[in-house]
Amino acid sequence: LRQRRPIGAKEVKSSGDDEATRERICSLENLKGHEVCIDGVIYDVTSFDHPGGESIQVFGGNDVTVTYRMIHPYHTSKHLAKMAKVGTVADYVSEYKFDTPFEQEIKREVFKIVRRGREFGTFGWFFRCAFFVGLFFALQYMWVMQGSTVGLAIVYGMSQAFIGLNVQHDANHGAASKMPWVNNLLGLGADLIGGSKWLWMEQHWTHHSYTNHVEKDPDGRGAEPFFLFNDYPLGHPARKWIHNFQAFFYIIVLAGYWLSSVFNPEILDLRQRGALGSGMKMDNDYIVKSRKYAILLRLLYICVNVVTPFYHHHEPLTAIGHILLMGVASSLTLSFLFSLSHNFEQVDRDPIQKSTKNGGNDEPVCWFKSQVETSCTYGGFISGCVTGGLNFQVEHHLFPRMSSAWYPFIAPKVREICKKHGVRYTYYPWIWQNWISTVKYIHAAGTGAHWKNPLKGDL
Repeated sequence: LRQRRPIGAKEVKSSGDDEATRERICSLENLKGHEVCIDGVIYDVTSFDHPGGESIQVFGGNDVTVTYRMIHPYHTSKHLAKMAKVGTVADYVSEYKFDTPFEQEIKREVFKIVRRGREFGTFGWFFRCAFFVGLFFALQYMWVMQGSTVGLAIVYGMSQAFIGLNVQHDANHGAASKMPWVNNLLGLGADLIGGSKWLWMEQHWTHHSYTNHVEKDPDGRGAEPFFLFNDYPLGHPARKWIHNFQAFFYIIVLAGYWLSSVFNPEILDLRQRGALGSGMKMDNDYIVKSRKYAILLRLLYICVNVVTPFYHHHEPLTAIGHILLMGVASSLTLSFLFSLSHNFEQVDRDPIQKSTKNGGNDEPVCWFKSQVETSCTYGGFISGCVTGGLNFQVEHHLFPRMSSAWYPFIAPKVREICKKHGVRYTYYPWIWQNWISTVKYIHAAGTGAHWKNPLKGDL
């Protein structure tokens, strides 16, 4: 029986052998869960043996052009020829452009430093990974078997954050190893600390694809309505009077990250609301079948970390206090560092604004340039060992599937090429300098200062 075509779609015959194949012409809304769109072409990934593993299935049913280009810096037409082409998207338009002179040079020079096939975790990275994993399980053993204390709550919470920074982050970017099973295993570190690898990939990969895009970056809206990261125009409905004071309480908002993650009902359907708000569809078969594993892992986390303290303390308030302290320690270690990455003075908070809004010429934006000007880097090698290389946000956003172990080595060349092409590279020698700049930006975003006096900073 012939399958009914979606509304707005039609079939066209493509030249072939005796039995002509049929291709669809449709809109992005009509993509099926086992299909992806790249550069306006629809591919069926059902039988595609993806070298990077199952991660390709997370975004089934979506336009993955930017995500594909981001993860495959060695892209050639031969890569796409391995997938079955089943149609095209009518009137496909992209906000970003690739293969610009800046992109070509920065990839060419960086790949001279990190040769193809060597961009994954080094011996030093795996040593660091083993240290943080060992520390985490040792402290977890004490938490479960010996009972919680104030000091243990703080250190144990921080150890969970270090798993998020140093282990699962590289793994869920496919950067820890060229072997997918290693990345999948270490990627479950997100679930060991109260998160979810599936929800993390939905949100974080979307964030990487559309960094600081006002409408598509889920991180930019993640703290609303309590707090604004996006620098909305004056009079925007998201703006509230309390945001005028957000620089004074933003640390308190960040401290609640653990609670909002562990008890987030999104775990039930694995549909990250930020990514959904960006226009991504999260209802394909892979997501659906992963739900039961995500729920079981979350229940395990709650039993180990939230239930067991009550067995060791006769006073429930003591157990609750230790649990919350552990959560705050984890939250601040993670979210404080994250807050520095894309929120600072002179940051580009809307990379497509000048080309698509306010009378722009609709010229697509160089994706590589936008990644540099929406991110910042601070510190050096030592900071990278503690933060999992996330202090090198510019380098990380340019090459997200490169292990963080390599970022200190490519950073000087990246800065050199940015200067040559007139691309603004923001660097802070010390983390406290980055933090001061972040506080100033947060205050300006909350008060709308840049809109009241544009000469004091970019919009």
